[in-house]
Amino acid sequence: MKKIILIIGIVLTVFHAAYAQDTNVQVQEPGFKVFQFPRTMIPRIDGEFTDWDIVPDSYAVGIEEMWDDSGQHQTVDRKTLDIRVKVGWVKGLNRLYFLYEAYDDYWDFDQLGLRNDTYEIVVDGDLSGGPHVDEFRLNPAVKSRIDGFFEFQNQHAQNYHIMTPPTDGKSWTMVWGPQQWLKYLPYSNYAYDYNFRHGESGRLRMEFYITPFDYASPEGPEKSVESRLFENKKIGLCWAVIDYDGGKQKNGFWNLSKHHEMYGNASMQRLFTLMPIEPQFRKPVECEWNFTVVPNTRTVCFHDQSYGPITSWHWDFGDGTTSTEQNPIHTYPRDFAHYVVTLTVDGPKGSARCCKVWEVCVRDLQHPSNTSYD
Repeated sequence: MKKIILIIGIVLTVFHAAYAQDTNVQVQEPGFKVFQFPRTMIPRIDGEFTDWDIVPDSYAVGIEEMWDDSGQHQTVDRKTLDIRVKVGWVKGLNRLYFLYEAYDDYWDFDQLGLRNDTYEIVVDGDLSGGPHVDEFRLNPAVKSRIDGFFEFQNQHAQNYHIMTPPTDGKSWTMVWGPQQWLKYLPYSNYAYDYNFRHGESGRLRMEFYITPFDYASPEGPEKSVESRLFENKKIGLCWAVIDYDGGKQKNGFWNLSKHHEMYGNASMQRLFTLMPIEPQFRKPVECEWNFTVVPNTRTVCFHDQSYGPITSWHWDFGDGTTSTEQNPIHTYPRDFAHYVVTLTVDGPKGSARCCKVWEVCVRDLQHPSNTSYD
């Protein structure tokens, strides 16, 4: 089943990437940065925002980057609406973290329906592009819009309408598709801080995370494929602020994209890059490595992933042999379920060591071993 799900995700990715070759606007711009939080400084979603103090201002995206594509406001007036957003990620977690700060001269949130001051986000985790809302599909092969909603919408890119703030008892976000599991733990979480009532002015702060999916199945997360996040990866991401000021019609649609239809076409998102950890959060020399095992053999390819100026490498493979290559290939003499492998690196700024206990395991299925592991 997992193989079938992965195949579906790959097919969708290839299809939408082909569709987006000529329509993807992201490739034509420098884009924005996504801050990498160190693994020991992951933001707590608790409504206390000091976790974000380490994020430099160069990562902030302000309202000056947005425009009101409703045509009601030709220029930014921070006395009536001001917006500032920082986005972060953590290596090893397929999550995007957000700090949203906004001032509004009239906060509108007294109804239970969709009409609410809203922070709308669209994320395309693999930059595949193309429509993700049924009404924008070309020649949809479905008989009705309801079929398109369940068979297509929100699958390769996701749209969230986040209520700012939600009315008491109201869901914190509307996921624009059948994948309602996206707005619950462990795939998202949120916290607010504000001190105003409906119709008043004031400042709102909100922190939350979402999990992007290359394929988000209407049948649930067990049939879905998460977007894999890694350093220097580029993703499609965009947002808009829908501003109400007490009337039936919105008072503005402040858009980060240059295109109004960003909400339903991932090719109209902005480009964001998942950045490496800032130098001030790193040691001068850090040792790290990973490995891949050649299938059905005892041969292991080791990959140095260390950080800093390094001039020498010393590998201890845990079987009595060593190597001074940076990325050695080693064949173990016999099957064994657990080796202790150590890499030591040296350079002008110091040395570091990384030892992984019983992580490297080999088994040659073509030549079964009678080795005992007792």
